[in-house]
Amino acid sequence: MKTIRVHLSSQSYNILIDKGLLRHIGDILAQEKSPCKTLLITDTNVERVYGGAVSESLSRNKFDVRRIALKPGEEQKTLDTALMLYDACFDHKLDRNSLIVAVGGGVVGDISGFVAATFMRGVPFIQVPTSLLAQVDSSIGGKVAVNHPKGKNMIGSFYQPRAVFIDTDTLSTLPAVEMVTGLAEVIKYGVIRDAELFAFLENTLYDILQLNHTALVNIIATSCKIKAKVVEEDEKETHLRAILNYGHTIGHAIEALTGYKKYRHGEAVAIGMLYATKIAMEMGLTDSLVLERQLSLIRRLGLPLHTGLPPEDMVRALYTDKKTVAGRLRFILPLKIGEVAISDQVTEEIIYRVLNKPL
Repeated sequence: MKTIRVHLSSQSYNILIDKGLLRHIGDILAQEKSPCKTLLITDTNVERVYGGAVSESLSRNKFDVRRIALKPGEEQKTLDTALMLYDACFDHKLDRNSLIVAVGGGVVGDISGFVAATFMRGVPFIQVPTSLLAQVDSSIGGKVAVNHPKGKNMIGSFYQPRAVFIDTDTLSTLPAVEMVTGLAEVIKYGVIRDAELFAFLENTLYDILQLNHTALVNIIATSCKIKAKVVEEDEKETHLRAILNYGHTIGHAIEALTGYKKYRHGEAVAIGMLYATKIAMEMGLTDSLVLERQLSLIRRLGLPLHTGLPPEDMVRALYTDKKTVAGRLRFILPLKIGEVAISDQVTEEIIYRVLNKPL
């Protein structure tokens, strides 16, 4: 088992990575926490495959488990869904010593964490991410939120999990498209902080897509370490943590404009990374090779390269994003593979030039 420690002044915790980990979650938790009322939140797709294994592991260790399964999809990440989950918390008589366990992808993790952060002003929760995107990104760092029709993740909090359990076996049942879109976030980590990780993706993409265990552990653990290090330095995103939003400024605009239905998160981020690189090129901050290497990986994965959305709508949507500061758009721009800069000097003129040019 690989263990990565996230060191935070508020709440340090471990990320555990291994095969077959779901069957032992209760055993591991019981070493540090007394049995308690536990609300396990998942979605109907994940519940059919993994809900029973996690529930049984917890129940075997005397945790009093109630399981609730949401419909799958980003459209579930709303205040209405949160209200339904609050009802479940009341019905199961959760208190501040109880536990919320999120088993699923990023949607389940985000809304479960939001409910945990706000019910009784904070109930401990555990992340059990079952998608690659959630394993390398959304389950780590304590960002929890729901969406609003005018913006993604605009209603939320910083609330750290007590632990993250990553079972690589769950990727064997992940639809291929979800595996591919999750790799967009891994590409992001390579661009922002780790040229070796990016090169590993270029050289080992076939093995990764074939679910080679060694290759998977490498990209997951490396991504987790990068995010953990950034979060340790800037837990509340006052500056450095913003680099984790590479590709997300335009990516979130794309998601909001299409009602979170047309593009998966990783697809929107892939497009956003390409546009951000083109912006950096327009500003003379990077060269064409940085674009070409990303473009090559994204093409090999079959991810979309552009959107037919009107540039005017895209720019208007950018200003509703929480990354806008004092009315100025903030972009994460690549300087080279492995290094980015945070910039609020991107003008609308530059953005329109980039959006109106084909790749």
